[in-house]
Amino acid sequence: MDRDLESIQEVRDLIRQAKEAQVKLREFPQKKLDDICRAIAGACAAQSERLAKLAVEETGFGVWQDKVLKNQLGSAITWESVRDMTAVGIIREDRDKGLMEIGVPVGIVAALIPSTNPTSTVMYKTIISVKAGNSIVISPHPNAKKCILETVEIIKRAAREAGAPEGMVGCIRLTTMEATNELLKNRSIGVILATGGEAMVRAAYSSGNPAIGVGPGNGPAFIERTADIPLAVKRIFDSKTFDNGTICASEQSVVTERCIEEAVVQELERQGGYFMTPEQSEQVGGFMLRANGTMNPRIVGKSAQAIADMAGIRIPAGTRVLLSRQTEVGKKNPYSREKLCPILAFYVEPGWEQACDRCIAILQNEGAGHTMTIHSKNQEVIREFALKKPVSRLLVNTPGALGGVGATTNLAPALTLGCGSVGGSSTSDNITPMNLINIRRVAWGVRELEELRDGNAPAAGAGPNGRAAGYGGASGGSWADQHGSASGGSWTDQHGSASGASWADRHGGALGVSRADQNSSVSTGELTREAVEQITKQVIARLMATK
Repeated sequence: MDRDLESIQEVRDLIRQAKEAQVKLREFPQKKLDDICRAIAGACAAQSERLAKLAVEETGFGVWQDKVLKNQLGSAITWESVRDMTAVGIIREDRDKGLMEIGVPVGIVAALIPSTNPTSTVMYKTIISVKAGNSIVISPHPNAKKCILETVEIIKRAAREAGAPEGMVGCIRLTTMEATNELLKNRSIGVILATGGEAMVRAAYSSGNPAIGVGPGNGPAFIERTADIPLAVKRIFDSKTFDNGTICASEQSVVTERCIEEAVVQELERQGGYFMTPEQSEQVGGFMLRANGTMNPRIVGKSAQAIADMAGIRIPAGTRVLLSRQTEVGKKNPYSREKLCPILAFYVEPGWEQACDRCIAILQNEGAGHTMTIHSKNQEVIREFALKKPVSRLLVNTPGALGGVGATTNLAPALTLGCGSVGGSSTSDNITPMNLINIRRVAWGVRELEELRDGNAPAAGAGPNGRAAGYGGASGGSWADQHGSASGGSWTDQHGSASGASWADRHGGALGVSRADQNSSVSTGELTREAVEQITKQVIARLMATK
């Protein structure tokens, strides 16, 4: 059989097995699912070092000692963060309001695994999927297939011993584009967890199946004048050199203020940063980008010295991070884009306001919706950055790579980081089991149609056994009475101004234009109380007519 056709058949077989497993998983209580997750996490944690070495050996990316920590994050730390979470069965119940929420597994999770964080991502995605009662089919990056398959075998063995059904965890062995496309587009898939290149994430979102994707990171790090500069630089370098910068939440640029430029530069150099000359920056920049405008994969996960050697420049021994002074942001400027290696752009701005604008420009160029960091003791500046930056995670006084994934912050530990709508993602969350369930809502009736028509219905929030306290009153007053004044004023009275102005008056703006004028429902003139009450009755009547 043709290899492509054979790979498509393999995917279909894996999905069929996953569906069969799902039928059994659907009957598992949370405790049983937890037992399986605990076993998976323990087995993976025990093999963290071996799998880390396998990943570096196969891919050539990163530092195996750092990948050990990543594997611990993807296994033991992930499990610890979700251990007490209830994701299936009754997850919330409010008897007073007559509401109940039930967690329902999405079914089959299709998991795309990157070559930068291969083993840890498999562990993490499997644990959060199974915690939520789902089976999972894994599509490995071809350049990391060996270490991913070995991780999957460890997981399957541990899961089987803990009572998991066969087929709960599957992995594609014949890695072809056709196989991946079949997985993404198969109608049996409940949700796609897409971690990888931008093209693959776009393919996931265009598949026709629900998808949670991760866009590129390009987070700047702003060092504000009140920052502890030595500590800020340490944290930035800790992040940028961790696994040679292969975590997408790691810093890609340093932005600082002119008044502290000298101190920041001195500290960057003292801690192992090397500022390239303009000629060296141009030479390295030309090596960073390929002819098609994409980043050269040869630099990914490599050390500063290795990159310098490949680019043909000489740098001081012991250099940890390469820095390039920059003044421009753009797609053709590689230094203003995501660099999954120890290279940082360096920008200097007159003050924090201009630095704020620079950070926004960097993020809008690439990485919008992802992550950035700020190092500051000024709470007002931090607040302004939080209000304005197009990111899903603003990290304060912490390494970007480790803070974004929840290792040095109280964010949910995760190796899939949503980028929100601004980043083309379906969520801004650090992905947890709660993103891998549907919620079935059960609601008890609390009012009858006649009550709605008569204006005597209990308000939202009333319980299923009658009107909640405060919504019928001891005297049995209507909803309007309960929400009126002590003298029994109407809703319109209560929501008018102190001078008795109507809602329409108060929401008509400085020119006193009424709501009716704005919406052309009334030609001219001021809405009276009687007119508002009449409109209210008409709206209620329309609502009843559409039931």
